Amino acid sequence: MQIIPTRTHGVLDYLVGLLLIAAPWLLGFADGGPAQWVPVILGLAAIIYSLLTNYELGVVKLIPMPGHLALDIGSGLLLAASPWLFGFADVVAWPHLVFGLLEIAIAAFTHRRPDYASLGQNAAGLSASKRH
Repeated sequence: MQIIPTRTHGVLDYLVGLLLIAAPWLLGFADGGPAQWVPVILGLAAIIYSLLTNYELGVVKLIPMPGHLALDIGSGLLLAASPWLFGFADVVAWPHLVFGLLEIAIAAFTHRRPDYASLGQNAAGLSASKRH
């Protein structure tokens, strides 16, 4: 059941990306180790691939929405598992787990196709001005 429009998902992408980058300092685990750098790197990656996604808030529309959602799910899985994968679960785990599961849930509930009319494109993702 996809209830989140891709435009809303785009807003969430940028907000969650920024929140992941800031989380180590906001939540007190900016220690220079993997607990800090995993969310920072995944937050930066989310912003970059959001800018490259073919949806309403993408700048360079290269990545199809299903590919973007797959990246979100993969990022969420890595973030959620990172405390145990990288051995810092005894120091901090809940922010990584919660944000990772949130990322997966948002992707699972998002529409698979953007509102192409608002992009000036047809359903194939082609610019309306390029149709013959």
